[in-house]
Amino acid sequence: MRFSFDPAVIVLLVTATALYVRAVRVLGRRGQEISTLQQVSWHSGVLISAIGLLGPVDGLGEDLLSAHMAQHLLVADFAAPLLLIGVRTPVLQHMLPRAAMVSLGRARRLRAVLAHLRSPLVAIALYVLVLYGWHLTFMFEAALGNGLVHALQHQSFLAVSVLVWLPALEPARRRLRGELWKIGHIIGARVAGMFLGMAFVIMRSPAYEGAYGNASSEHGLTPLFDQQVAGGLMLVVDVAIMLTALAFFFWRAGEDHDRAERRAAIG
Repeated sequence: MRFSFDPAVIVLLVTATALYVRAVRVLGRRGQEISTLQQVSWHSGVLISAIGLLGPVDGLGEDLLSAHMAQHLLVADFAAPLLLIGVRTPVLQHMLPRAAMVSLGRARRLRAVLAHLRSPLVAIALYVLVLYGWHLTFMFEAALGNGLVHALQHQSFLAVSVLVWLPALEPARRRLRGELWKIGHIIGARVAGMFLGMAFVIMRSPAYEGAYGNASSEHGLTPLFDQQVAGGLMLVVDVAIMLTALAFFFWRAGEDHDRAERRAAIG
């Protein structure tokens, strides 16, 4: 069982955790308590990122496509939404020192670009482009053969996943709205990516034989079966996320409707 001790990843995770803890403490001194659920979501996202980037799955990813895929799923599909839930306002407004937040607030062009990128259609298009682009044979093998390219691959997966989740989770708002269009948004993104998982399952030859060769045989798997496991993992995660989004946003929409009715009755 091999662990990775990439100093860049460790520094990044420790720094992000320190900034979060600082923000929570600052808000606590001002009388704004952050819920346990929100804090657990953040720290769970950091922990899952650490497991994916520093745990044994990172080392196994050099031999098994299924392990490499599990690493991507941990970072992009599990950690990303948990981090967004954890950083919900008011934490978001205090994550960085005041001077940095003021500078970001004045960067109108940057905010305009980010607002455009996070729009549902643009976010899904970028998600599909990055997901399929990195799985082209020459791109995927380049990531396996170069540490910097591999890091860029992870970062881009995380970035586009955050862009897709941003419109649905709305971390800049204090309360998440239960709007039913969000179900279609999340399902649309997952369905667009499911074809890649299905391709891995139904292909009759290994897609990255040049990179992996027969390394999977050392773990008791054939290259083709390893690839099918990778595709199966993708499909299972996609279906699980779609069902979760469906259930959660329907529940949230019903809750919002009940709140509106109670307010109307009081008014």
